Amino acid sequence: MSGAQSDLRWSNERRLEFLEFKLFWDGGVNRGDLISHFGVSVPQASKDLTQYQELHPNNTVYDKHKKRYVPTAAFTPAYLKPDPVGFLTRLAGQEAVGGESGPVLPVYAMPVPRRPIDASALRVIVEAVREKASVEILYQSMSAERPEPIWRRISPHAFGFDGFRWHVRAWCHISSSFKDFIISRIMGTRDLQPSLFDGADDSCWRKLVDVKLIPNPRLSPAQQSVIARDYDMRDGAATLRVRQAFLYYFNRHMGLDKPADDGDPRGTPVVVANRQAYDAALKQLGTR
Repeated sequence: MSGAQSDLRWSNERRLEFLEFKLFWDGGVNRGDLISHFGVSVPQASKDLTQYQELHPNNTVYDKHKKRYVPTAAFTPAYLKPDPVGFLTRLAGQEAVGGESGPVLPVYAMPVPRRPIDASALRVIVEAVREKASVEILYQSMSAERPEPIWRRISPHAFGFDGFRWHVRAWCHISSSFKDFIISRIMGTRDLQPSLFDGADDSCWRKLVDVKLIPNPRLSPAQQSVIARDYDMRDGAATLRVRQAFLYYFNRHMGLDKPADDGDPRGTPVVVANRQAYDAALKQLGTR
């Protein structure tokens, strides 16, 4: 950050970053945008626009027809780090990017069923993790052997999100092993007690597995190229570091549990390059 920028107050820099957000994503900005977003006065909004022009004279010009400052061809953000996914998420939340200066862009985000979590139960589990304690949970398993919810004691030590559901990682006192429990399936808690089990002994949680993904070789060269772009691959590959405890969910969500050489390759656009090590790590998890 330059000397001029380093002297800016945090609130001032936030407004200048907002100016750049509007310039970058909305194609322009005016005083009204600052006033409506920050609740500042007209003189303050004018001062911010003037200050931005003085600090970055090559970034904007005033469009008399649109009555807005618009970005120049040489526009280079000084405060904003453009976040495409964040921008689309903002749109999906129906937060108008256009606002007073333009229409809201049409957007649709496919709804996903909510998985409600009992706040009281979660609060007790959080306490158990913090205190390194054990707790009894009323848990509904999907196991054929346990068609009804049962009380079972666990010693929780961490939380994890698999992209769809939140889990608590814990020592299970019934199976005498570390397992993950879907929090939305915990229907009650009781009897917090000291625990002798340490999360540091959970080797599958501590172990990180490097998964090297490449485009499915059965795709055409052009299709492989676009898949590499889709998955932000470098030199035709992307290496992701996954906790071994969550490798099962990663395997399913990425469609890696399907044979890469069977059927239409478009159904398995990415495959695992280091398959032997990957399968070995999966095998260590056992069956579920």
